[in-house]
Amino acid sequence: MSGNRLFTDEELKDLSTRTIDKAKQAIDDGDLEKAKELMDLQYKQFSNLHDGYMTWVSGLQTYIYNHYGVEILEEAERFAHEVEARLVFKFKPQPDEKKRIAGFIKGMHGHVFQPMTVLEDDEKVTFIVNPCGSGGRLQEMGGYDPEIGLAKIKESCNITFQQEDFPIYCIHCPVMQAQEVERFGNFSWVKGYKDDKVGPCCVYHYYKDKADIPEKYYTEIGKEKPQAE
Repeated sequence: MSGNRLFTDEELKDLSTRTIDKAKQAIDDGDLEKAKELMDLQYKQFSNLHDGYMTWVSGLQTYIYNHYGVEILEEAERFAHEVEARLVFKFKPQPDEKKRIAGFIKGMHGHVFQPMTVLEDDEKVTFIVNPCGSGGRLQEMGGYDPEIGLAKIKESCNITFQQEDFPIYCIHCPVMQAQEVERFGNFSWVKGYKDDKVGPCCVYHYYKDKADIPEKYYTEIGKEKPQAE
């Protein structure tokens, strides 16, 4: 190796290899402990980027809100989710209700460090995350402390579930729910919070009969409940 080099060829090859590929190789080699270590490392690597993007988005939201107000913030948020729906979260019809519910819940495991509890009764399926892996953790991380500077929406409005001092990152939930009602005529899932107050703990409900969805979930995003057919 040249005296000016910092890495050996083997070290460069190792740096070039994805963590998930290393984990798969460890499994093929029968080294399960190494595979577990690499899986944990992959999770840490992902969570660091996840939190970076989450904070980046929140910073942009804060700038828009502080300089242009809540109406422009809603316009920007809606535009972003329209692009997101076209590129990433593309609608894929799934007629099997059980598979549709399970698929959504499994997708939510993409949030990092998000403990989840799934419950069911005759009326609905509920899953609870405490804390939410993005907006909830951002609150617990101190993102809204004065020295960090992320904004809370002062006014109650359709993008805050009619609540005051609403964490700015969390506006994506009411905005996306409003867009869903506008596009499809009703909710798939409704979003709530422990004790109905925004906080780190988020609660999602899938009502098996949409007629059973309480009216408050519509009014808090500025919509009217559809008439039962």
